[in-house]
Amino acid sequence: MSGSQQRSLRVGALRPNQLLHTYGVGSVADLPSLSVLTLGLAHWDLTHSVTVTEDRLLAAIRHRLGGQVESLRLPPHLPETSDLFADWTRVGVPVALFPTWLRCSDTRCNRLAPADSGLFELLSSPYQPDRARYVHSCRGNGNSRPTAVPARFVLACDNGHLDDFPWSYVVHGGTDPGPGHSLTLAERGSTGEAANIFISCECKASRPMSLAIGLHAERTLPACRGRHPHLGTYEPCDAPTRTLALGATNSWFAMQLRVFSLPRAEHPVDQVVADRWSDLSPLAGLDAAIAKQIMPTQGCWAELKPYGVDRVWAAIQRRGKAGTDDEPDDSDDLRRPEWLAFTAGTSTELPDFTTRPEPVPAQHGDWLRNVVLVPRLREVSALYGFTRIDAPEWDVLDTPDRRRVPLTTGKPTWLPCAEMRGEGIFLRFDEERVVEWEHRPQVKQREQLLTRAHDLWRAQRRLDPEAHPGPRYVLLHTFAHVLIRELALECGYSAAGIGERVYARSGDTPMAGVLLYTSAPDSEGTLGGLVSLGRTDRLGPLVERALDAARLCSSDPLCAEHDPTVHARLSAAACHACLFAAETSCERGNHYLDRALLVDTLTDPGSGFFAR
Repeated sequence: MSGSQQRSLRVGALRPNQLLHTYGVGSVADLPSLSVLTLGLAHWDLTHSVTVTEDRLLAAIRHRLGGQVESLRLPPHLPETSDLFADWTRVGVPVALFPTWLRCSDTRCNRLAPADSGLFELLSSPYQPDRARYVHSCRGNGNSRPTAVPARFVLACDNGHLDDFPWSYVVHGGTDPGPGHSLTLAERGSTGEAANIFISCECKASRPMSLAIGLHAERTLPACRGRHPHLGTYEPCDAPTRTLALGATNSWFAMQLRVFSLPRAEHPVDQVVADRWSDLSPLAGLDAAIAKQIMPTQGCWAELKPYGVDRVWAAIQRRGKAGTDDEPDDSDDLRRPEWLAFTAGTSTELPDFTTRPEPVPAQHGDWLRNVVLVPRLREVSALYGFTRIDAPEWDVLDTPDRRRVPLTTGKPTWLPCAEMRGEGIFLRFDEERVVEWEHRPQVKQREQLLTRAHDLWRAQRRLDPEAHPGPRYVLLHTFAHVLIRELALECGYSAAGIGERVYARSGDTPMAGVLLYTSAPDSEGTLGGLVSLGRTDRLGPLVERALDAARLCSSDPLCAEHDPTVHARLSAAACHACLFAAETSCERGNHYLDRALLVDTLTDPGSGFFAR
């Protein structure tokens, strides 16, 4: 990361995937002594940004944002060296100070003012960029200048706008007295609650922060100014504002798409040529000698060099003769190609996609049709927007445009992405067994309850009606969660490091399966600990223990008796003690879960797929 100041200033470091999941464009990163906001794509320098080839993902992005999106790119990066003044120190993701109000950390001072008021000075060191901080000139304890910390609160609205908290406006009762007033922000109690935090002015005005939070906020806070600080723009907005604590988890929710790299050829060299065909296709029509001379000058040559010029040229000729009939179209169905690849029934040995069928454990042969070990896979995810206050509707395409905040002004021509490699286990349920279970009267009755709660949930958020995912999805999703918990106890990865991909669909191409996988931007995601648990002798007992643990929750009978229609929830018999998983693990934000559709519970025997 680099500071967006009058001069380039390093202020910290983040992992590439954090720029998509936690600290992406428009989000606030809380550094040790600074709080910064990641700027929009127009501010990024792409000189050292690598283009990632993933045609299926690019086609899906174009389906949402338009055909002007040309590429997916990794964040700008140069390898670190021992020279702290070399070019790599000036390459990174641009950020700006936010909030722009600071408070002196000396309890005898507590001065509150904008960073550009002249009261604070920015100190930095190239040797310890994470120690960059502002100091106040009040001379605190020991006659040293105390650190000025970011103000604790910001303003936001449901339409994704973010702004500095109006400190002077609030303390003066809804009026702005203009410049020349000295403000302080101090705590008068030991609990840290809003009622004990007071904004004071030298004119004797003083008000607690509790007036700007909750029911009082509507009368205390000003109207939304429609500010997008990551874009530097303002737009009309009529939504009410609300106070957020700095670092609140609901201040930024990523909107992203993920795909797995699938095989497009039988041999590795053909796979690389297929992936880079947009760069290599002009060579197909050239003379062999000329093409072989030009080949090493291509940007993708580093990937092709290990195969040699002659083998690459032969692969280009094969690709040219085959045509482009297998090129992906602008379809938005990302899961069907993955399902077909995992259920092909054959082994695949490619650098980014390796599968090995495994015999099904004998004790689970009545419901489990296939087990596929995935020692190597590559996941590419792209960020295409974000929301504030409320999370985007999980896996739903109709998130209102007014809520999706763009990453840049105008239509984007590229989007940030991250690629990770890992391993996984794919489990395919028997389709006939699933269909028979779906037609049980108890399952139909449970489906009606979940559907009513689903409709109420959407109505409360003023969303258009949409069909419930169905009991098949809830079953597979719940099964994935209970198995993730059991795998985490054995494989060495944390539960937050194991993700899920649920394949649930009826119709012409029915799907009923789950992929549990782990991925990371380095070798941590491919240590083999997860794949080893998919072996026949180990998977059977793991599934048995996972199902046994799901039958009784430590919160029962409250958990089992939960009625999702009472508070319009999307999950029924599910809670933190039995099913809920980390945000990085669940593809639906812990929605659409129900133990009663998986196993027998205290109150709903008979509707579970694994009923005794």
